[in-house]
Amino acid sequence: MPMESPSNRSATDNCCGKALTAPVAETLPVAASPAVAEHACCHAPGATASGDTAPVARALAPGEALYVCPMCPGVESAVPGACPRCGMALERAVPVATVGDDPELLDMQRRFGWAVVFTLPLLALAMGGMLGGLPRALSGAASGWLQFALATPVVLWCGAPLLQRGWLSLRSRSFNMFTLIGLGVAVAYGFSALAVMLPQVVPHAFRHGGSAGLYFESAAMIVTLVLFGQVLELRARAKTGAALRALLDLVPHKAHRIEPDGTEAEVELTHVHVGDTLRVRPGEKIPVDGTVLEGAGAVDESMLTGESIPVDKAPGAALIGGTVNGGGAFVMRADRVGGATLLAQIVQTVADAQRSRAPVQALADRVSSWFVPAVVAIAVIAAIAWMSVGPEPRLAYALIVAVSTLIIACPCALGLATPMSMTVAMGRGAQAGVLFRSADALERLEHVDTLVFDKTGTLTRGRPEVVTVLPVDGVPENELMRFAASLEQASEHPLGQAIVRHALARGLRLGRSYGFEAFPGAGAAGVVQLRKVLIGTEALLQSERIDPGSLVTEAGHLREHGQTVVFVAVDGHPIGLISLADPLKEEAWDVVKSLQDLGLRVVLVSGDHVTSARAIAGQAGIKEFHGGVDPAVKAEMVQQLRAAGRVVAMAGDGINDAPALAVADTGIAMGAGTDVARQTAGVVLVGNDLRGLVRAFRLSEKTMNNVRQNLWFAFGYNALGVPLAAGVLYPVFGWLLSPWIAAAAMSLSSVSVISNALRLRRARLD
Repeated sequence: MPMESPSNRSATDNCCGKALTAPVAETLPVAASPAVAEHACCHAPGATASGDTAPVARALAPGEALYVCPMCPGVESAVPGACPRCGMALERAVPVATVGDDPELLDMQRRFGWAVVFTLPLLALAMGGMLGGLPRALSGAASGWLQFALATPVVLWCGAPLLQRGWLSLRSRSFNMFTLIGLGVAVAYGFSALAVMLPQVVPHAFRHGGSAGLYFESAAMIVTLVLFGQVLELRARAKTGAALRALLDLVPHKAHRIEPDGTEAEVELTHVHVGDTLRVRPGEKIPVDGTVLEGAGAVDESMLTGESIPVDKAPGAALIGGTVNGGGAFVMRADRVGGATLLAQIVQTVADAQRSRAPVQALADRVSSWFVPAVVAIAVIAAIAWMSVGPEPRLAYALIVAVSTLIIACPCALGLATPMSMTVAMGRGAQAGVLFRSADALERLEHVDTLVFDKTGTLTRGRPEVVTVLPVDGVPENELMRFAASLEQASEHPLGQAIVRHALARGLRLGRSYGFEAFPGAGAAGVVQLRKVLIGTEALLQSERIDPGSLVTEAGHLREHGQTVVFVAVDGHPIGLISLADPLKEEAWDVVKSLQDLGLRVVLVSGDHVTSARAIAGQAGIKEFHGGVDPAVKAEMVQQLRAAGRVVAMAGDGINDAPALAVADTGIAMGAGTDVARQTAGVVLVGNDLRGLVRAFRLSEKTMNNVRQNLWFAFGYNALGVPLAAGVLYPVFGWLLSPWIAAAAMSLSSVSVISNALRLRRARLD
């Protein structure tokens, strides 16, 4: 069995520190990445990164997971450990539903606890002389050796992970925060150990009152405070995936499966397969995606759609795993299980997006590339300046300044500023029913000033409904509907199906039809109860020498309101008309108003007739609209808007919207739309609720504000901290920063950035 190494969670290669041991068996997340890199770096297994030897993909086996660095893109490992670039602890690429104790956090807590035990008496001993309480027997050499004894376990064991990561960063020339920490601790501890063991070799310029100054307490305090910062950071980082874990926790661990012999058994969810028959009782969570076979219920789907009103489910209705059956019991068929469920795909999509890089990150990346060398150079220059013109003992002050300068700088605050905000925001978006497929889409949405809407299925419900039933004098409405619906039972046309649904909703008993004949784009004809029925356009009636009479005028009025009209005739005589429309979504008006209040220019572009587009635009409060537009022209219109200097988002749901979604600055697809639309768009609304659009825009704005706050904090912290540690204020105020104070400030800087990012978890989006 491999022994635990200073990197805490696995044995490491002595070249680059990348993990070697097999991972501890863990439950495979339902949305696990389909493949993991087979590592080929430094002649041993470990974490790969961009620029390393190209990895060979292989399928994940049970018990394996993929670990990535939150700061460094392309760094992946099949086992936990430290990032070979920045030294940060790797974290799961996809969260698991149940999170146990983090080995990295437990190890850091243990090391921090022992560091405190040794550092407190060390501080008392080091400060005893200054406070006048140091016993005479412990003065001089005895005190030095005791300080050495107390500081050594803190530096060499408690601080081993920090020193090892710093050494590996030097060997691989991937300079990071641990490079600076390692140099600072090594200088302070190494000089002090030399002063205790070989005091005669220490130059007089380092001596205070004839004896060499010792900095054991500074080295120990640096290690202790950095470990404390690591504990706080690991705890805070664990919360960034809380939103995705909350989604995964929605899925029950067991399901009630009905066996072929009719018996019922409770089985683990991992044993449920496609095609299994499951029973869902009132109050239970639906275990997997599927279809209702028997019974009925009212399912709360608010966790995905944001709609608080339960959705009635009858035989044939689709079910989403993780939603809650509020009332009624039903039997369902499992259609998608494991990683194929909608919830698992959402988690996978968000996890993949969280690992993408936003354009704003490029600035921090450029700064980080030269940050550590610049800090080392500043520390050297400051030390030289203090040795040249500083007060006595010059070398002692130079040492303090160099160590403080190295320790206070924190490249991690810069590196974490953007990824942490993006990670939290995408999790928050998933909870609100908004999926960002990349960090780039989340950033770009903030700059959008024009939103182009498709009509059918986006602004409207996407399913026509009967609006008006107008019989001629003497003909009952139900008779008109019965003849029309009886004929349309044989039709697959959406308008025909809408007529049948409406008749059934009225409780009408439909008759059988014979000799059904469809006239594409015009209507249909057939025989119902030995009577010839014709339903369709005015032109179809006229072709059969049937005069619609005054119904033509009524039809014209209905068309002005965006309704589609069909005439019905029986035995050569018109008996009335039926108008249908794809109704506007209930929330459309409020959503359009909210988007306009956000400063967006809203445009409706539809392939339907301009009359229908005008009617829907009026109902939704949209002033600019275009009708009769084919898919190619839609894309051209989006390109024209962009050419005019507009930043355009396109919202659609169909195959015909895919070209426009692709050419827009940001494509937004409705979750109930086609696969082509969802794959083309950068933003996906999980449900069909348009309020997700408002949430998406508000989340983008809040996220980018949060990123800017983090960057300003990170830049500002280092811009102020490094000169202060270098001693620029000493000539004026006599202030010189102690190394342990610098360590405390450095440790808290990353925690502050992460804590600010975590505020997005509570961001109000409605």
